[in-house]
Amino acid sequence: MNRIEQLEEFLKETPQDPFLHYALTMEYLKQGDIVRTREGFENLVVTFPNYVGTYYHFGKFLEKNGDKVLAEDIYNQGIAVAKNARNMHAMGELQGALNLMKGFDDDDEDAY
Repeated sequence: MNRIEQLEEFLKETPQDPFLHYALTMEYLKQGDIVRTREGFENLVVTFPNYVGTYYHFGKFLEKNGDKVLAEDIYNQGIAVAKNARNMHAMGELQGALNLMKGFDDDDEDAY
């Protein structure tokens, strides 16, 4: 049984576990399955919108696949979720990814 099959079995037992959905999506990403990866991320954002780990990797995935407009939206959604959860580490990573995508670096304090 491979990793994807294992995760699918775990999901049958606990379908409301956001980490299992996230882990399955990341396995699809590792295998280069763009369709299933995107579906997995979209499902996570809709079904488990407070699962902050989704937003960074979904944004990076979208950037890599040429959808910077949606990537910016996903980063901003993630920043809001992280802020509401008081997860400053995740918020900083998401802000950093957004700034990098927009071409700002850490010295561009006046970029806003």
